[in-house]
Amino acid sequence: MKGKSLIILIIAILISFAGGFFLANSLNRNEITGLQSEVSRLKNLQPKASENTTENTLTDEEIQQKIRDADEKPDNIDYQKDLAIGLYRYSTMKQDPKWLPDVARMMTRVYEKNPKDFDTIIVLASLYFDIGENKGDNENLKKAREFYQKALEIKPKEIEVQTDLGLTYLLTDPPEPEKAIAEFQKSLQINPKHEKTLQNMIQAEIGAGKVSEAEKYLQKLKEVNPKNEEISDLVSKVEQAKTKK
Repeated sequence: MKGKSLIILIIAILISFAGGFFLANSLNRNEITGLQSEVSRLKNLQPKASENTTENTLTDEEIQQKIRDADEKPDNIDYQKDLAIGLYRYSTMKQDPKWLPDVARMMTRVYEKNPKDFDTIIVLASLYFDIGENKGDNENLKKAREFYQKALEIKPKEIEVQTDLGLTYLLTDPPEPEKAIAEFQKSLQINPKHEKTLQNMIQAEIGAGKVSEAEKYLQKLKEVNPKNEEISDLVSKVEQAKTKK
């Protein structure tokens, strides 16, 4: 999400904060379901200087006040959900993870009211994943894994969820590549051409010392999409792994 669309999204978030209400009815099921991929895009976004001015920035006090408002009305689940998702997006756009524990606390309240809601489970899984990845924190990665597993109990064919579950094992310190491989294999059973899974499978096979297997998946990735931007880096990693054998 770049340029004009990014500015519109930021303005919408700022207006909802400034007005004192977080557009309680504006986030429907489809938006929540799409949050995971949107956050992934925003993580890789490098805002232009003109898009990162103080006009597009909330003060810490403004954010803290909204969080206090949520803490004072814990039973207002719509408010918890809308504020949490908005702040999650804002934190991701600003590449500032310090608010994510507060977001997780608000979303946990939503989850406790409806522990079978798939969308809420996915948001919590993504949150704990981001916190764990940012801090190199095994405990939060474990929480993310638990929520991904809960989501897959509801929708077992969600390939992005399945692949992110595998990633929690690669990010653990120390990494657990064999467990990651087992999860990625499940993803490839859903879609053998899934590029994100193939990319991470190559990394996992290298981590497990299975360079020949990594080469096979690298060749598969090239066949699926020869223009995949990760191929060059993955080729280098495979070559480095071969020299260490």
